[in-house]
Amino acid sequence: MVTDPDSPYALRDLDEIKRRLAMLTLPHIAPLIAYAQQITAKLGDSYQIPYFDPCDGGTHAKVLFLLEAPGRKAVGSSFISRNNPDPSARNMCTLLNTAELPRTATLLWNIVPWYVGSESRIRAVKKSDVVTAIPFLKELIDLLPNLKAIVLVGRKAQSAKSQIIQLTSARFFESHHPSQQVMNRWPERRNEMLVTFKSLADFLKNGSNAK
Repeated sequence: MVTDPDSPYALRDLDEIKRRLAMLTLPHIAPLIAYAQQITAKLGDSYQIPYFDPCDGGTHAKVLFLLEAPGRKAVGSSFISRNNPDPSARNMCTLLNTAELPRTATLLWNIVPWYVGSESRIRAVKKSDVVTAIPFLKELIDLLPNLKAIVLVGRKAQSAKSQIIQLTSARFFESHHPSQQVMNRWPERRNEMLVTFKSLADFLKNGSNAK
């Protein structure tokens, strides 16, 4: 059975992972891979940074989604992706599809782009992690000439808004984190996220005239 590359959990399929790995030299994604590799070169090999997903917009992206930090599934698949086999990615995938945000207009990343934690479990992102990561974000924004919006997904990303806003003239949106724990505890947040993403889609279509 051929995996639908846009479906939740698509990266459970090893063949799909191999297909995306083979795409990393494509022009829209190669500069971003080089950028991530430069972070590792500066900080050291102990910093595990998954790849950008080549199925997203890459350097052509109009919207940058900043979540918290890569999870174990992202490290396992090698990608920051809506198609990772975990509930947070599934929720993100479903909401983005429902909001009808063109995938080629989006790019998913994290305020802290490296895995934080041990081999067995992730830990919470600390303020010091964000302080270390922010300078690298300016380099990423400079690689996105079509950037129109940044979505701060979750409190950790939102905590750095005052610093990020100095790096770009892009419009800012804020969203809840898509973790299943959040959705289970506050079911209403799923719809609130969808409203935000639909507002974002409207902004991309209508620019400054969007509400």
